[in-house]
Amino acid sequence: MAAKGIGYKEHALTQEEVRQLFAQAVKAAGLRGKKLLCIIPDSTRTCPLPFLFRTMCETAGAEASKLDFLIALGTHPPMNDEAINALLGLTPEERRGKYAKVGIFNHRWDKPDELKHVGTLEADEVEEISRGLLREAVRVEVNRRLDDYDHVCIIGPTFPHEVVGFSGGNKYFFPGVSGPEVLNFFHWLGAMLTIPVIIGTKMTPVRQVVDRAAAFIKKPKLCFSLVIHHGEVYGLYTGTPEEAYEKAAELSRELHICYVPKPFKRVLSCAPKMYDDVWTAGKCMYKLEPALADGADLIIYAPHITEISYTHGKALDAVGYHVRDYFRTRMEQFAHIPRGVLAHSTHVKGIGTFINGVEKPRVNVILATRIPKERCRKVNLGYMDPDQIRVEEFAGREEEGIAHIPKAGEMLYRLTDGSVPRIPGDKDLV
Repeated sequence: MAAKGIGYKEHALTQEEVRQLFAQAVKAAGLRGKKLLCIIPDSTRTCPLPFLFRTMCETAGAEASKLDFLIALGTHPPMNDEAINALLGLTPEERRGKYAKVGIFNHRWDKPDELKHVGTLEADEVEEISRGLLREAVRVEVNRRLDDYDHVCIIGPTFPHEVVGFSGGNKYFFPGVSGPEVLNFFHWLGAMLTIPVIIGTKMTPVRQVVDRAAAFIKKPKLCFSLVIHHGEVYGLYTGTPEEAYEKAAELSRELHICYVPKPFKRVLSCAPKMYDDVWTAGKCMYKLEPALADGADLIIYAPHITEISYTHGKALDAVGYHVRDYFRTRMEQFAHIPRGVLAHSTHVKGIGTFINGVEKPRVNVILATRIPKERCRKVNLGYMDPDQIRVEEFAGREEEGIAHIPKAGEMLYRLTDGSVPRIPGDKDLV
C-alpha cells in the first residue's frame, strides 16, 4: 500500500489538514483499545511538536487504551522535566493534570537493562548491504519499552541526513531508540561512504541497514513523516515507516536542497541554539561540505556552545577530529573508541587523505564558539574568537565565494552541476 498524505512545494498545510490526516491514519490503524507508543524527536530537530503532541493526544488518545511517548534521543543526553515540557509546549500543570496519564520517557542507549535484543544482522548480509566494505555480525537492540505496547508510531520530520541520506522513517528506531552496537556500526558505514556521496540520497546502504534492522521489530508500525520548511508543515505522509519515508524524502529533496553555481571558499555557518554542542552543531559542516571548494574555510559560528560533546567529549578529546583514512588505515589502534564517535570525527573534519602518515583535509574547519583555543587545537580543529567575528561581513558575497548561512544544519547545499567531492581512489558505491 502506498503512503497517504499531502505535500506542497509552494505553501504549508493548514492545521486542519494536519488534524484530518492524523485522524484518518489513527482510524485506519485500528487502535481502539490498544496500547500505543509514539516515538518522537528531541529538541535538535525543527518540528512543531507541541501541536503534534496535542493532535496525537486528541486523535489516538480517544481510541487507544494507553498512549505514551518515547523521545528518540539516540546517544544525546536525557532531557529533564523542564526540557521535556518545553519540547512539547506543556506547562507543569498540564503534565500533572490534563496529560497526567500520558507517559513521556527518555530513551537510554547506555543502560543495558533498558534494551532488548531483537535480532542479528549476519555477516553475509552485512557484506552484501555494505558493498563489501564491512563483514561482521551486528547485534540489534531496541528500547525494551516497545514490548509493552500493541502498536508503535513514529512522528518526526525528514531532512537530508549525513549518515543515512535522509532522516525519517525507521531512523527513529535506529539510532533513535536503539542499542549502541547497531548505531555505531551504521554510523561508521556512513563515514566509510563519506558525507558528500551519501547525503541527500534517498536509498543508501545505511538506509538498507536501518530498514533491515527495523524488520526485527515485530509490532504493527504507523509512521507520520513530516516535511518541515520555514518551521511549518509542508508535507505529511502516513503509512508504514518505509512508505511514509519514501514520499517525505521526495518532497524534502525538493525543499531542502539549495543549489549554488560555484563552490564557496569561505563560509560562516551559524548554528541555531537547538544545537548545544559540537556533536550536534557538526551539521553546520555536514550540510555545506558538498558545496565547499578545495581549501575552503568553514566556520562553525556558535557563541552559545561551550562543549565538544556532552556525551562523548572525553573520547573526542582523546582522538580528535580527523579524515576517514586516519582511522580506517589502523582501526586496531582505535578499537577502544566507539565507531559512532570516529564517524562523527570524520564527518566534522570532512573528506581528505591520509598517506604515509600525512593528513590532508580538503577543508579547514574552524570553531567560533566558547570552547578555548587550546582545546580546539588539541582536537585538531581551527579556532576563531566569536566576539571578533562581524557577521555582516559575510552577507551578500556569494559571487565572491563567501557565504553567510544564518541557520545552518537542515538545508543541504550542492553544486548546480551535480559534481560531488570524493576521496581519490574511492569506488562509487552509492
